[in-house]
Amino acid sequence: MAALSHSSKSKTVLSRLKSFLAPERLKCSFVAGEGRAHFSSDTGACSGSGQVEISKWRKIDSRNLGLTRSMVSIPASVVLRNLRAAGFEAYLVGGCIRDLLLNKVPKDFDVITTASLKQVKKKFQRAIIVGKRFPICRVIIKGCLVEVSSFETVAVKSKSKQVDISEMPKGCNPRDFARWKNCMSRDFTVNSLFFDPAVNVIFDYTNAMADLRSLKLSTVIPAQRSFKEDEARILRGLRLAARLNLSFSKETEVALYSLSSLVANLSTSRIGLEMNNMLSYGAAEPSLLLLKRFNLLEILLPFHHIFLSRWIISLAYVP
Repeated sequence: MAALSHSSKSKTVLSRLKSFLAPERLKCSFVAGEGRAHFSSDTGACSGSGQVEISKWRKIDSRNLGLTRSMVSIPASVVLRNLRAAGFEAYLVGGCIRDLLLNKVPKDFDVITTASLKQVKKKFQRAIIVGKRFPICRVIIKGCLVEVSSFETVAVKSKSKQVDISEMPKGCNPRDFARWKNCMSRDFTVNSLFFDPAVNVIFDYTNAMADLRSLKLSTVIPAQRSFKEDEARILRGLRLAARLNLSFSKETEVALYSLSSLVANLSTSRIGLEMNNMLSYGAAEPSLLLLKRFNLLEILLPFHHIFLSRWIISLAYVP
């Protein structure tokens, strides 16, 4: 799919989001029930009292936003189709949906399924399970890589972090609850959408569509907790903001200022990976400015910090 880059078409995409998310259209078909979880955030996932706010979960017809199955890459479509044919649920998840809704070409398409990774591997001729901290199955279709994760793996990961996920609220669809629990392990709301191309439905459990409408970056769980759980989310958040021209929610911005020094806890290889991603894809300049804004440029790229500081000072003295 070709990128639609000029401003008029970008404005059209945002206007679709805004019109679709008008207050009178935010009614939800989910059934509210009783249940508790120890998350409190402004994402709409949970209320401050610990109640799971099912009333804010949404199922959205993707076609109303210009998103159709034809926009999904052929390799990803093959993976989805084969997993469904074997009786498993399978969805696109994460950044690919975000990028499509923002009229950008996804770097890749990630799939999540109810199948275990071993079951995924058995379904494809060229597939390998990689990763220790968060294993995934890499599937090669027509020379293209599709990364497949499992709800089962995410559940184990969440348990290892002692995340207190509530019992399923009364009247809640088990599939919705499984998807919601998966969302709770993700970094930012704009990365927490699920898309089922077979039925043209987007699932939103964290108020992600509203954040996309306002081009705002918010963490799924409270920002302080999110960044302490995974320090790499700090750099990832700056990268997303720079590449997609997003602003930060107030809570996220405060946490970035207070916890930015935590990136020093990351391994050198992890920092290198995140920095490489940050300075790629045409977003190097805004990335450097954000690193400086949150006092990270001096730590991670000291020579760039000196140059940029002198450049800013020189601008102040331009007659």
